[in-house]
Amino acid sequence: MLEINNKKSPLVLALDIGTTKVCALAGFRNEFGKIEITGVGKVKSEGVSKGVVSNIDKTVKAIKEAVSIAEINCGKKFENVNVGIAGQHIKSLQHHGLLVRRDINSEIDENDINRLIEDMYKLVLPPGDKILHVIPQEFTVDNEENITDPIGMSGVRLEANFHIITGQVSASKNIFKVVEKADLKVGDLTLEPIASATSVLTNEEKEAGVALIDIGGGTTDVTIFKDDIIRHTAVIPFGGNVVTSDIQEGLSVMKDQAEKLKVKFGSALAEEIVDNRLIVIPGYRGKEVKEISEKNLSRIIQARMEEILDFVAWEISRSGYQNKLLAGIVLTGGGSLLKDIDLLAELHTGMISRLGEPTEHLAHGYNGDLTSPIYSTGIGLLIHAINQGKFEDEEKIADKENSELEYEFEIAGIENTKQENNSSKPGWLNRIFSYTKEFFESTPESEF
Repeated sequence: MLEINNKKSPLVLALDIGTTKVCALAGFRNEFGKIEITGVGKVKSEGVSKGVVSNIDKTVKAIKEAVSIAEINCGKKFENVNVGIAGQHIKSLQHHGLLVRRDINSEIDENDINRLIEDMYKLVLPPGDKILHVIPQEFTVDNEENITDPIGMSGVRLEANFHIITGQVSASKNIFKVVEKADLKVGDLTLEPIASATSVLTNEEKEAGVALIDIGGGTTDVTIFKDDIIRHTAVIPFGGNVVTSDIQEGLSVMKDQAEKLKVKFGSALAEEIVDNRLIVIPGYRGKEVKEISEKNLSRIIQARMEEILDFVAWEISRSGYQNKLLAGIVLTGGGSLLKDIDLLAELHTGMISRLGEPTEHLAHGYNGDLTSPIYSTGIGLLIHAINQGKFEDEEKIADKENSELEYEFEIAGIENTKQENNSSKPGWLNRIFSYTKEFFESTPESEF
């Protein structure tokens, strides 16, 4: 839960590089501990396959476009960005750590915990893999088990169980490469399922036990929490794009038509289709129109979603927490927007399900589109970027913002900006209003 600290955080940027979209979000934490989004840029992703960068140039172009839109919206140029990493190369493992303390009279402090965590980074992994996250679970102090926070306790033998998440070195290097080619620096690299969990799960759900299912375009991420600790993570190599491909092949339609059919008329539960309407789509290059049964469309979608949920159920069973998740399943990501997907999940897994929207930490007055599960990962990455606190001093940032605003004014065609640098405060505000007015008059409406 975000703390109320009566102090605003600096403005930061998060970047979600997905299979279907590249999304840049700029925002800050206000004095009430809530996240305020000041800039959103979303463009189609063409250089990413199953969560992994497959075309450098196309991905760089998409990143530049998305970041540029977000920067214009919030009136600030960014140098650092918090980026998410995902893909079927992501794996997880459990490991046990042990630290024997020499000074038995002193209390256990944060340095002891950090030494245990640093030891985990020395693990020998398969060639080509690297450790992305080391997450402590339970601690043991002198045979006293199930301690969540040992700081302040006395003891000689400090042990801990760790959940370790690994990924391919090449995949993370490609992310760094595309971000640097887009003239940005990676401030932090965060696993996307963890970011999504930050934005859509409540503390009560993570305490009671919950499985977060993030259905993206190329992959489906599974993250299991119990006692407010990550217990299991997994990546299933199927997502919304596979459903689109099934519709394309099963109904013999074009790919863009298949996507529109899925979004506008698709349902994950064919039984819920009462009025079996016929959907008429135009023929290709003058051919006859095609009539498609709404129930048949839903049967194709349901078959593939049941397969994905089979993998989800298997991962939950493999984690050992099958009967311990009192909060059930939370579905998020673009794939969760399918009609009746929560009903299908309940019927197929026997667990209660709900749709996860990233509104838990947002301040009032946000754009209604931001409540969509599509933005769960992006908002989670933004929260992580703010919580990391790896920013410049606020005074430097304020000075930098002023110079960047002047730069934006010049781009907008306001030539007299430099001449007014020494003017009074009201004149400076007038320049901002002039710039804002011209920007909205000259910029066409986007998706948001």
